[in-house]
Amino acid sequence: MNFIPPDLAPAYPEIFLLVMVCIVMLADLFVGEKRRYVSYILSQAALLGCAILTFSTLSSDVSYTFSGMFVDDPMADILKLMVYITVASVLVYSRAYISVRGMYTGEFFSLVLFATLGMMVMISASHFLTLYLGLELLSLSLYAMVALRRENVLATEAAMKFFVLGALASGFLLYGMSMVYGATGELHLSQIADAIRGGDIDHQILVIGLVFIVAGISFKLSAAPFHMWAPDVYHGAPTAITLFIGSAPKLAAFAFVMRLLVEGMGEMVADWQGMLVILAVMSMAIGNIAAIAQTNIKRMLAYSTISHMGFLILGLVAANWNGYSSALFYVIAYVLMTLGTFAIILMLSREGFESDHINDFKGLNKRNSWYAFITMLMMLSMAGIPPMIGFYAKLSVLQAVLSAGYIWLAIVAVLFSLIGAFYYLRIIKLMYFDEPETDAPILPNIDVKMLVSVNGIAIIILGLFPQALMGLSLYAIESSM
Repeated sequence: MNFIPPDLAPAYPEIFLLVMVCIVMLADLFVGEKRRYVSYILSQAALLGCAILTFSTLSSDVSYTFSGMFVDDPMADILKLMVYITVASVLVYSRAYISVRGMYTGEFFSLVLFATLGMMVMISASHFLTLYLGLELLSLSLYAMVALRRENVLATEAAMKFFVLGALASGFLLYGMSMVYGATGELHLSQIADAIRGGDIDHQILVIGLVFIVAGISFKLSAAPFHMWAPDVYHGAPTAITLFIGSAPKLAAFAFVMRLLVEGMGEMVADWQGMLVILAVMSMAIGNIAAIAQTNIKRMLAYSTISHMGFLILGLVAANWNGYSSALFYVIAYVLMTLGTFAIILMLSREGFESDHINDFKGLNKRNSWYAFITMLMMLSMAGIPPMIGFYAKLSVLQAVLSAGYIWLAIVAVLFSLIGAFYYLRIIKLMYFDEPETDAPILPNIDVKMLVSVNGIAIIILGLFPQALMGLSLYAIESSM
């Protein structure tokens, strides 16, 4: 038998990142405590190199490699570029925070890059095995990152909960995949779709497998009722880790859903559509109502994430190109809002003080009016108030749901969005109408100042001119699915 070597070009970014992770770990062995910045610089260089390699392969063509287990298409390229931007921003925002808490180490940067590699594999997977490998590489890295501060009881407890529930969700997902394999005899997503389309299979076994797969996906999206881990992990993890968990992995989770449900099991849309409707309504209800009662800002944002994932699922419920592209637009908008919000929380934190209570935002306008303005933009965008990008993200999803005939579901989404506006507007009230509880100066590094300003301005610019990003999202979906 002649061995035909695979075409490595579609996987160049992943190969490059794996090499760079090894270099970061080796470099960390030889640099002293005073030169830990080397790991930071190498990590940013790795992300930049991946971006260049991914950008060089941008085209409307879809190419497969590794016996069809790995795909490079426009959706994968766009999501990967967003992942690089997000992770690079997380590293910039987190540098001061981790420096004063003993986390500015090679382990932190290695875990971040390994998690990024897992996300990249998830985004480009076209086979059950590669999907699962990417998911577990991401998940194991996140478990370790949450537990990185071993002396912190809250972080250790959060890591244990995250690990146990994550293992349970992975078991659900793997069992569901095995049921689908048993029914179709295939592991490639395209071949599974062909087998389902052929119709000569046991539909009941497929539906049982689909239920387990949707349960596993819901955990990764932190959608209700599989959201139990999110508030505790967001609260217990160091804020820099919470920022990472709440941002980039959502991009990979979106790709995971698209590959599994749309590409692999699109012929079963009538079966999974009903499940997603239930998940969307429960996520919006539980997320928005529970967030009102929170006094910890990270727990509030955890429930906010649950409600946002409900809106994201609405786009998938529409089950058409407009719905899928609106969901892609929504997840990008959500990540931008999350980055800016947690950046402010990190800036308000200082050595010996965690800015993780809502009251820590009191009087922020008097302490620094520009950062209060940036925070206001983020809150208004999350609440879905024009002209922020969050408004157009919600509007595009609602339009897709309406076009699919789910009028009642759009009405429910609007009502829960109105409820959710309360806890976002409460932050604005605290910043502008209450007296500050401290006069401690806010002194971020110049790179953080510039990036958080760009982040805030992007929320407005993309809200005023959303057509380019919407068009890009539609192009990615139509060219890939």
